[in-house]
Amino acid sequence: MSASLSSFSNLLDNHAATLLREGKLDEALSAATSALSGLREAVEDEPAEAPRLFTGLQVLGDIQREMGDAAGSEASYGEALEIAGKTTIPPSQVARARTQLATLLDFSQREAEAAPLYEQAISDYEALTPPNEEVAAQLRNNLAMIYKGLGKYALAEQHYLRALEALENRRGRETEEVASVYNNLGSLYYTAGFPDQAKEMFTEALDIRMKLLGTNHPDVAQSYCNLATACHELGDNPAAILNYENSLRILEQHLATEAVSYEAVGQDYISLLDSLGEERKAQAARKRLDKVLSEAA
Repeated sequence: MSASLSSFSNLLDNHAATLLREGKLDEALSAATSALSGLREAVEDEPAEAPRLFTGLQVLGDIQREMGDAAGSEASYGEALEIAGKTTIPPSQVARARTQLATLLDFSQREAEAAPLYEQAISDYEALTPPNEEVAAQLRNNLAMIYKGLGKYALAEQHYLRALEALENRRGRETEEVASVYNNLGSLYYTAGFPDQAKEMFTEALDIRMKLLGTNHPDVAQSYCNLATACHELGDNPAAILNYENSLRILEQHLATEAVSYEAVGQDYISLLDSLGEERKAQAARKRLDKVLSEAA
């Protein structure tokens, strides 16, 4: 292939990436497809062009993903990684390709296939110079969710704790990312049958979120609700009731976006009251729930 044609394919590839950033997906797809045609010819004539083909496939995969073509995106990322196994590609780009494929599979409910890719991507990011520990921590959080869903609680805990350590070291304790990991750890411990540890983690998440977001944010309401479930499991029903009420108070102020959560928390609150024989209070809560939801509809 001539140098001029190879250069033209590279320009098309860059143009496709620009169109993707601008949200012009159809035009981006056309440019990326044309670029890849030229790049494939270039690689046949000159194997040293393989890194460009790798980049072109990554761009195409990103475009296909944005367009909802999961199968096409998976094929593009997969082919890019095959190339990476045969030629020298910058490690950061390989890590990104593995991450993109892992998240694609994860969000497609193919968690068992995503897990080893997350593991590899984490190793890739931690092996960079300098290590990208923050991205690795975010991927550990994703991987821990998968292991939790697969019932591999010890592995999930290991990755959550590693993510928490890295994020606290990089960003400090009082960040939304750290609060999210504490919340996820609480959910893990609750599911695994350790309500004491769950309560501790939920309390940490609540404390951070209140400092960051104020006392009336929906994420704070979520933490109150989670704390309520742990308190109930521990037999501290007065605390559970109070936390449910705090959650409902906040969600009631955000019904435009949180009506579904408000109803779910309200039903849990009413079920708790019913189980405790608080019939009048349960009836009053049920009436208020129906009234508020009706007015918000």
